[in-house]
Amino acid sequence: MRIYISVDMEGVTGLVDAEDVQPGGRDYERGRSMMAEDVNAAVRGALTAGAADVLVNDAHGPMRNLLPEALHPAARLVRGKPKQMGMLEGLTGEYDAALCVGYHSRAGALGVLSHSFMGHEIEDMWLDGRPVGEIGLAHATAAALGVPVVALTGDDAACAEMTAWDASVASVPVKYAHDRFAAELRPEAEARKAIEETVARALTPLPRRPAVSEAEATLTVRWQSASVAATLLGIPGVTADDSRTVRATGRLPSLYRQFGVWMRVAASLGHQAPYC
Repeated sequence: MRIYISVDMEGVTGLVDAEDVQPGGRDYERGRSMMAEDVNAAVRGALTAGAADVLVNDAHGPMRNLLPEALHPAARLVRGKPKQMGMLEGLTGEYDAALCVGYHSRAGALGVLSHSFMGHEIEDMWLDGRPVGEIGLAHATAAALGVPVVALTGDDAACAEMTAWDASVASVPVKYAHDRFAAELRPEAEARKAIEETVARALTPLPRRPAVSEAEATLTVRWQSASVAATLLGIPGVTADDSRTVRATGRLPSLYRQFGVWMRVAASLGHQAPYC
């Protein structure tokens, strides 16, 4: 059994603030240790269920948060950037199941550190007209490859978002949002035990694979900046809904990969000096 784990940071046990998850933040070093402990709990659960191969993709920010020496020795690690498939780098149809560890709710949700991929740059996203964030887009892309997402960990808002997207996915709330930068924290030992046990159950027996999709999907993104939307119109196949909203249609996972290019364009335009 081959298991793929995409691990983000905002939904990790105990973390509630940018200082916890951004390099240079006063609690970042503690945050990356907490991140490793959550993913290690997921790895242990996968091994209990009989996994022979576990690949972990560091999917947060600089994608250099997980220290190799802190990771469970049974797991392989994809680290650093750029990555053509970003948060799903390394995922192929050869994997039997995927896990989302430390995920967060989408932009506009009242969840801990909620956003969609880029913080303030993205105001909203839709996949085939359905509101989507990192959770839904990861699930849809994995499904298009024929890989089921079987478990997710994060705050209660992220878990609710996953359940609304696919109720068959097991979820582990490791904290309960009081606001975007405040939460009631589940005790660490209890949270890691829940992650390990939930992952083991979710993989026993292995869930049925979704059919590999040949269908096209439409991704629509509303940006904070009209400059980003205007620049993206230079990419073939990208069209405008309005001055800040663009869309493209294609097959996943290629569409997911193209979205990564959109984000790199947005990042390049977001560091311009003030106009006055």
